[in-house]
Amino acid sequence: MYAVLVVVTIDAGLDETSVEDVIQTEDRIVSQWREISADERHQLRDEFNAILRPLGLQTRLVVVERANSLAVYFICMTLSALMSLRDQWRSQQLRDVIASLFTFLYNLRVVVRRLTWPMTDYKRCLAFYNEQSKQTIQ
Repeated sequence: MYAVLVVVTIDAGLDETSVEDVIQTEDRIVSQWREISADERHQLRDEFNAILRPLGLQTRLVVVERANSLAVYFICMTLSALMSLRDQWRSQQLRDVIASLFTFLYNLRVVVRRLTWPMTDYKRCLAFYNEQSKQTIQ
């Protein structure tokens, strides 16, 4: 038996009016993320996990990095996790989770202006799971 998972990339743009300097804020969020994610015993790990709990057990945040904004990478370990993440994206719950995470990492309130997850990327992930399920059945 083998595990099937997909990586979902979501682009998070900060609201420029919520922070003094967007680039500096993004840099600080990324550096704090690296510090916490690198140390499993980090004292803030429980708070971090509580923020991400609404994503469920089958979805993991694996990377936050700077691109033109902040790129947030999730691993979805099941098709239902992928679909749940998309539902949270549509309902804006995912924006709230990510804003809470960024606020936690930055230590000041951060507003996420937009989350971008193109339908083509979502469909590609769905197609991957569909193809894997066909191969498993054969």
